[in-house]
Amino acid sequence: MYGFWGEGHTWPFETNPFDDYVTAENTFVNIFDMQNHNWKSTPLLTNTQPDYSRVGNSEIVDRTIRSHNWLRTDTIFIENMQIESLSNRPAWTGAFIENGISDGSIDSIKMLEGITRSDSIIAHAKDVGCHYFSLWNWHKIQAERLLHYYEQYPDAIDDLSVSIGYRIRPSWIWSFQKDRHPGLVLGLVNDGIAGVPGALRISIVSSSGQKLGEGSLDPGYPLPGKVRQAMFILPKETKFEGLKIYAELEVKGVRYKINWACHEKTEEDGALVLRRNI
Repeated sequence: MYGFWGEGHTWPFETNPFDDYVTAENTFVNIFDMQNHNWKSTPLLTNTQPDYSRVGNSEIVDRTIRSHNWLRTDTIFIENMQIESLSNRPAWTGAFIENGISDGSIDSIKMLEGITRSDSIIAHAKDVGCHYFSLWNWHKIQAERLLHYYEQYPDAIDDLSVSIGYRIRPSWIWSFQKDRHPGLVLGLVNDGIAGVPGALRISIVSSSGQKLGEGSLDPGYPLPGKVRQAMFILPKETKFEGLKIYAELEVKGVRYKINWACHEKTEEDGALVLRRNI
């Protein structure tokens, strides 16, 4: 995007060098279209910066979402428009939060009512349901500085590490018979704070490695705190025990293996092997 660091603004300067707004917007629409055309299989991140410099930011954000690319922000406390864009984005849109945190020094802790400023940043990042969160210090990016803070205040970072993004598990697995065809119904749950940034694809494979069924949920599902069901009709005489269930994330036509976020131990290749339990 236009501006400093490509973040869509030239604050504190309010002007831009274009002759008029239409020329400015068309210029950056063309740049976005060029990038989107060339990055066919990798998500692009567009800043949610309000149109401070009047160069068409809102149009770029709209095109980003419609083309299944992702959003990011470099602030979490100011510009309520950015919070609105992130919090109410479509469920399939990934979100990245960049915000510097303390290096553990006394001057950077900034404690208020028993909460450090960095812990407050992390809590607000959770509130908008992000998939990624940056760990960095303002212009002093060193691992030992991050560790210096973490060793003093680990709780917020630990909490974020087990909830950030999407965490999918089949909470229910029902089996049934219909016209001598066995079937499965999966009740899929998302324990994360964000929707699936793409489409969740499920595959049912026999113990011998034969693929018996596959399909995708609607992009973004299952949503956090909700159950999304998926049904599979399997070939006749298929045995329930020993079937393997795999999960993949499909983003811009590319599939990535994902791990089930369940209590049960999975196979090395990520499969959840079915067995009767109740």
